Amino acid sequence: MKTELIDLVEKKSLKPQIPYFEVGDTVDVHCKIQEGEKSRVQIFSGTVISKKGRGLNQQFTVRRMIGDEGVERTFPINSPNVVDVKAIRSGKTRRAKLYYLRERTGKAVKLSQKRTEHTSK
Repeated sequence: MKTELIDLVEKKSLKPQIPYFEVGDTVDVHCKIQEGEKSRVQIFSGTVISKKGRGLNQQFTVRRMIGDEGVERTFPINSPNVVDVKAIRSGKTRRAKLYYLRERTGKAVKLSQKRTEHTSK
């Protein structure tokens, strides 16, 4: 009963079309950035290392390497600031969470490619 009421209230804030991507995919996340009165879309590309939650609380974490530093950002899927998520490349994984990539550097971070239909290349 309680979850039915929560789902009914949350239904208004859910996005109608959620893009399909999996853990291990390399994605481009198009984020809306507000700078003063202007707003623009910035692309954050990296590897999805985790997905969690359901409904309005669903979120995913993307990790990328900038120089020698690893940068992680967690995005709520249903946020109005996340304009689009495009899967570029699909990675072969055997785990649901790829936190072990945090200790790796260089070529060891790269996952082997998996052929799927949901990637654009």
